[in-house]
Amino acid sequence: MSQLPPLSLYIHIPWCVRKCPYCDFNSHAQNGEIPQAQYVDELLKDLDADLHWVQQRPLHSIFIGGGTPSLFDAAQIKRLLDGVAERIPFEADIEITMEANPGTVEHDDFNAYRAAGITRISMGVQSFAPDKLTILGRIHGGDEAKKAAASLASANYNSFNLDLMHGLPDQTLAQAMSDIETAASLNPPHLSWYQLTIEPNTLFHSRPPALPDDEALWDIYQQGQQRLQALGYRQYEISAYAKPGFECRHNLNYWEFGDYLGIGCGAHGKITLLAEQQILRSVKVKHPKGYLAGEHLYQVDEVLAEDRPLEYLMNRLRLMRPIAKADFAARTGVAPTVLDEGMREGERNGLVLITDQHWELTDKGHMFVNELLSYFC
Repeated sequence: MSQLPPLSLYIHIPWCVRKCPYCDFNSHAQNGEIPQAQYVDELLKDLDADLHWVQQRPLHSIFIGGGTPSLFDAAQIKRLLDGVAERIPFEADIEITMEANPGTVEHDDFNAYRAAGITRISMGVQSFAPDKLTILGRIHGGDEAKKAAASLASANYNSFNLDLMHGLPDQTLAQAMSDIETAASLNPPHLSWYQLTIEPNTLFHSRPPALPDDEALWDIYQQGQQRLQALGYRQYEISAYAKPGFECRHNLNYWEFGDYLGIGCGAHGKITLLAEQQILRSVKVKHPKGYLAGEHLYQVDEVLAEDRPLEYLMNRLRLMRPIAKADFAARTGVAPTVLDEGMREGERNGLVLITDQHWELTDKGHMFVNELLSYFC
């Protein structure tokens, strides 16, 4: 590793109005008034403790996720971003994303968050169908989502994203396609379109809903892919689609094995230490009670050289473009030859194309990423 990668910042705000039955993120149902000012104070203290990992880099991007960050008012978001800027310089064209839900933009309108410094909103719509939203435990309706997206479009953001799920309980192909058409009619520069999965430690795991069968899921995926492409959305990541030039810079830095600080309850970070030739991963205290009491760092672990190739691939294979062997070496500090045996196995099975400079997944390879990863375990 001869050069540090770009540096991003992830900020976790853990509160939601209520916990959705499919959600396995570190989120906590709001119980009374949220201590917004105190939490921002703790976030900035948390960041202070991590500043030695910045290593004179400007921030490439910021992502405020949750939970539901739009439960915080614009004044506190501004105070948070101003505090970050006082500590770390921003790149001139920094992307600053905040997650929002249509039913929780209560404190301020989108113009206020834009004035606070947010440049991009990612809105969790999931579906526009009232019955599906009820099953998913969402607190908004389809009309609310449409109105919120229309407000976003007029609020002068650099970009905005709409989150959509498919493979919902009892969802038909026609219903899934209707969600795509409705979302596209709102003209978001970016769409996240991903299949509902049942995760451990969720209500859906203990009480599984009736999901479409594999054949129906495949039909939804194939026709959805075709329609999104026809609508002008280019798939650049497994579940992300964008109009040209509107890819999410923050998520690209994740998948390219860049660096990121993580502050807030349960936030994860990944940092390269050039002088020590080390890569570290950090995790912060998960529960708001401990975090608000000033207990921020939970643990730091080193990513050993022998583990870096698989970690790199688990991230980088999410992207649809070829992998430069030189990028692999630069980000991991490991020679590309360590992947030769696994990549040749992938080539024999029709998953990978190999050149002197690149590895490139075939169409089949993009469908069977987990099989390819198994060759490196």
